[in-house]
Amino acid sequence: MPIRPSALLCGFSLLCAATCASAGGEPPLAPSPEQLAASDIHHAPRTDGHFENNDGPLARGSVWKWRWNAFINRLPPPPANNYQFPIDHPDVAALKANHTRNTLTWIGHASALLQINGVNILTDPVFSERASPFSFIGPKRKVAPGLALDQLPHIDVVLISHSHYDHLDTASVQALNQQVGGPPRFLVPLGIKQWMADKGIDNVEELDWSDHTRVSGLDFWFVPATHWSARSLGDRNDTLWGGWAVKTPPAAAQPFSLYFAGDTGYSNDSKRIGKAFGGFDLALIPIGAYAPRWFMGPQHVDPGEAVKVFQDIGAKKAIGIHWGTFELTDEPLDEPPKKLLEATKAAGLADDAFTVLHHGQTLPLDSNASGH
Repeated sequence: MPIRPSALLCGFSLLCAATCASAGGEPPLAPSPEQLAASDIHHAPRTDGHFENNDGPLARGSVWKWRWNAFINRLPPPPANNYQFPIDHPDVAALKANHTRNTLTWIGHASALLQINGVNILTDPVFSERASPFSFIGPKRKVAPGLALDQLPHIDVVLISHSHYDHLDTASVQALNQQVGGPPRFLVPLGIKQWMADKGIDNVEELDWSDHTRVSGLDFWFVPATHWSARSLGDRNDTLWGGWAVKTPPAAAQPFSLYFAGDTGYSNDSKRIGKAFGGFDLALIPIGAYAPRWFMGPQHVDPGEAVKVFQDIGAKKAIGIHWGTFELTDEPLDEPPKKLLEATKAAGLADDAFTVLHHGQTLPLDSNASGH
């Protein structure tokens, strides 16, 4: 059958567009939507309006059995350091003036300040005294934030992983929305944009799994996690949960890539993410809130599983988060780093491949990493 001139013209146009993009225009985005789909990263499944995990529903143990067992056994026991965790005092002036070096400062729990390619990113900001809807009851902070709100540089992007109170704090996001110099861009899972609007926060973009956006010259993807969401008794899984992949643009002079896991149980999601992105220069992976395993296992990785996540995603370096701040589960608050060290040694990792920071500690990030 003869080829129509219109088909030839269309094919030539597509070839020209691809060639121009790679030669003189914007380099192609990686991973592409097709690469994400090939890695089995799609929009989140739903049933009856509620979000689900990729590998099926979470196994749900009895909350009452867990809480009763913790009560009669007085769990969690106090940490060996009697809550006297080492706290670093970061150079606030240097962080505020920094526009060139890539750095990570652990604030506590899942809250971290990342400075990448001159962009200030804050993950799951929780600066309140309690991770709770109430000011008088609920998990109370055992260690002060490594950086106070008024010590932060101007935040460009806030990443929210899900709606739980130890990851999404009303007072903290409202304060950031009022920061001097204008609000940050809040990147949130599906369903949380309306919650933000109800709190008077409008500079918000919500994403589904596999969705991409570019903010302040960086590329952000929302990626799957195995978890759940709720802020009350009646809204379980009404909003989505997940992690974030962040990359400098393909043409960046100093390429850098980041994976922020948020909160997750162990599943095939980490293999999917590793396949799609080909690895990361840095990963922030939860290592705490894992005991008892019969209850917490489906929704929270333990340190051994965190090492598996590290290996699955192909990270060059990882920092353990989600520990040492709020007593949420039955293990001592200082146990996760000890278990992480055992797990990294068992896996044959280098001593500094996957480790932890002090609250407030700033880690300069290797700007010479090859990037992915």
